[in-house]
Amino acid sequence: MARGAAIYDDFCMSCHLPNGKGVPDVYPPLADSDYLMKKRQESIKAVKYGLSGEITVNGVKYNSAMAALGLYDEEVADVMNYILNSWGNADGKIVTVDEVSKIER
Repeated sequence: MARGAAIYDDFCMSCHLPNGKGVPDVYPPLADSDYLMKKRQESIKAVKYGLSGEITVNGVKYNSAMAALGLYDEEVADVMNYILNSWGNADGKIVTVDEVSKIER
């Protein structure tokens, strides 16, 4: 969790904010996020490769681009584990480096 928090602070916080609530209508929330809970593979892929196109989070549509962060698979796993277990999210299933390595573009 500590490694994931450090990565979040460096790469994610400027858009998704310290509390994970994002910016309304611009950057989706990570806090209490139905998207993260229901779309695990897509969420990992977004952190690993970036994201463009419309997504719906907690009933709200977002269409902002997220650039690829250039993280190693271990860093992707660490930050995903942090996000999936913070701000009301409680996934309970650890994201592994092996799982991240199998995500393709």
